[in-house]
Amino acid sequence: MPGYDFDGQVAFVTGAAHGQGRSHAQHYAKHGADVVVTDVGQNMDTVPYDLGTSDELGETVRLVEEEGQEALAIEMDVRDESQVKSAVDKAVDEFGHIDVLANNAGIESITEATEMDEAMWDELVDTNLKGVWLCAKHVGQHFIDRGDGGNIVSTASTSGFTGVPLGNAHYVAAKHGVRGLTKTLALELAEYDVNVNAVAPTAIDTPMVSGMLEAYGEEVLDEGAAALSGPFNIFDPGEMLESRDISEAYMWLSSDAARYVTGITLPVDAGFLAK
Repeated sequence: MPGYDFDGQVAFVTGAAHGQGRSHAQHYAKHGADVVVTDVGQNMDTVPYDLGTSDELGETVRLVEEEGQEALAIEMDVRDESQVKSAVDKAVDEFGHIDVLANNAGIESITEATEMDEAMWDELVDTNLKGVWLCAKHVGQHFIDRGDGGNIVSTASTSGFTGVPLGNAHYVAAKHGVRGLTKTLALELAEYDVNVNAVAPTAIDTPMVSGMLEAYGEEVLDEGAAALSGPFNIFDPGEMLESRDISEAYMWLSSDAARYVTGITLPVDAGFLAK
């Protein structure tokens, strides 16, 4: 494991009850950071699988503490600015500062664009794009006020680089938006020594993906890959990556090793975008 050093730092991780967010929290803790773990703690009407629970968030806390670091759990809906601001304030009150924002929270659902209702569009775009902005807004303001730099890393997707003809218009639009927001924030926050980047995963073995497969069937991934003229993993077609593969990218982008890297979206895509 690379020797990243987050000793004395605090990472603020959204969507941390399970999946990639839990993995990111564990990895920050392994490398010496205390971690604020947040999740919505309830399901959403248009999402066809279970979202993170309070108990799962508690398990993430346990895993962080198992690494010898402190953890603070906060139930927070990234779509609600008052909740985001309150969570950031609570984290700063608890630890004195935040050094890294891991903007991981996200949801998925599938319906053709011409058939999708407004509620499905709004829940996904508000979570996957507005939520990224709101967290970046309030943690970013903390970085500015503190005057000691910081890092923001957000989860985009390979769907932020290409269209996906599988009822994913809202998801694709949101993930393209994360890439644009990342570039703009990088320019706006550079004078404050804040690096802003994103990671673009291919298919990852997480509760979100397994929930989607259960709700819609395995053809969701198989047909999506075929429609885009290639497998989502060119090393092992049909095999999904693990959350830790994305966490390693988060660690690098959050570290001094990437101190002059900003405004990029780094694909961790097993060659999906190489075609």
